[in-house]
Amino acid sequence: MSHIYFARHGQTVWNVENKICGATDIELTKKGCEQAKILGKKILAENYDIDEILSSPLIRASETARIVSEITGIPMREEIRLKEQCFGKYEGTPRNGGEFYKAKTHFLDSYQGGESMMKMGQRIYNLLDELKNSNKIYLLVAHNGVARFVRSYFEDMTNEEFGRYAIRNCEIKRFDFE
Repeated sequence: MSHIYFARHGQTVWNVENKICGATDIELTKKGCEQAKILGKKILAENYDIDEILSSPLIRASETARIVSEITGIPMREEIRLKEQCFGKYEGTPRNGGEFYKAKTHFLDSYQGGESMMKMGQRIYNLLDELKNSNKIYLLVAHNGVARFVRSYFEDMTNEEFGRYAIRNCEIKRFDFE
């Protein structure tokens, strides 16, 4: 049985300020860089069986992946399909806003200039279908929104579970293909 690992990027200022980052390119904080170093050391110390790191091209994820790659020696490359969803008019607004939470249940809505959940789900699922047939083990370094789709690919989720699912900065999870 093959598997993948998923890790969310390190902390950003907008994470601290509880703002929706989406496709806005936000850099890591000093703490975010430290979290990435800790993740890299954990992967190295616990001998994770990772052949390659695939990273979102957004700087918060690509920098996290670069730090992990430097510590572990695992090669990395950017994968455009791991880019966070563009939340249009909601980017930079509070993450816990009631209007935004409700909007996330409308899977065809593009948030006035963003990307719909359906389109994002298609690109993430297509990537996971490709990785499932690979002989490599990957670490995907991306975003909380991407984490929702990765989890939903491997586990049944209700709309409520999907909307509320979150992964901490630099938390790593394993997902097994059947």
